[in-house]
Amino acid sequence: MADVNIHSLKALAIFKTLFEAGSASQAARTLGITQSGVSRSLSQLEQNLGLELFLREKNRLVATPEARELYEEILRLMGNIDELRHSVLALKEFGTSRLRIAAIPGLAFGFVPRLIAALLEDNRGFSISFDMMSSHDVLREVESGHADIGFVTLPASSRVLRVEEWLTTQARCLIPRGHPLESRTTVTVGDLKDEYLVISNQPNVGADPLLNLATTHGIHIAGKTEANIGAITALVANGVGLSVMNPITASDQLSPRDGVVMLPFTPEIDFSFGLVYREDWKHARALDFIRGCGRDLLRDYPG
Repeated sequence: MADVNIHSLKALAIFKTLFEAGSASQAARTLGITQSGVSRSLSQLEQNLGLELFLREKNRLVATPEARELYEEILRLMGNIDELRHSVLALKEFGTSRLRIAAIPGLAFGFVPRLIAALLEDNRGFSISFDMMSSHDVLREVESGHADIGFVTLPASSRVLRVEEWLTTQARCLIPRGHPLESRTTVTVGDLKDEYLVISNQPNVGADPLLNLATTHGIHIAGKTEANIGAITALVANGVGLSVMNPITASDQLSPRDGVVMLPFTPEIDFSFGLVYREDWKHARALDFIRGCGRDLLRDYPG
């Protein structure tokens, strides 16, 4: 019966060197031991495993198919050990070696990926799963344990999760370059009169804060295009219409060549975002890192 235990590790290391060196004399020189020591170790390993690893032909060793498969298993084992080492470092640093994140689309295009990049900067062994979904589905994923941390739109409520208000931004008006409103320092709701708007598609049109604001102030609009949040900036850039959205999402999607101007908008429309997590995560050091890093990243966005 094959006998592999902690004492076999040294013999496996000698076997790996022998397999790579191709001769007992070269392996001995590499390891700094005697050639007879290499031979004894190989013989003991073959006996313990019940396998013939090398054929002795004319004073040279020829690796068997079993030896090659064992060598490949050792390489995989070494990779796992290296991964384990990185996981231990992540455990020491953050209290966990795996993080499953679910985020709303508004934060998933750039903000959360930047957080993940910062988290991995000195901890490449950290294992991260990241998915984008609606705020409702984020809550469901964290509640079920399929995600550890979620980024949601506030207000949000859950009977089993901690909901932590994280950040609030004020809406900005997105204007295609060359539009008459481009020269304004601030765009007001009155400026939207007879303008064509691009808005986020909602379960019902009445849920859109911009349309509600226009209706409240008696502002007539020329029309609207409803689109996925990931397409709004592109529609504005192509001259379809104006939009009002949170500056984090807009900044993450826009580039200078898009020719879109982003201006303050009044009256203010707040966009609030929160962190959600289970009770057993409330003391996780990874949460502290995300909070701190998130505050730093916000400095790169319009105030």
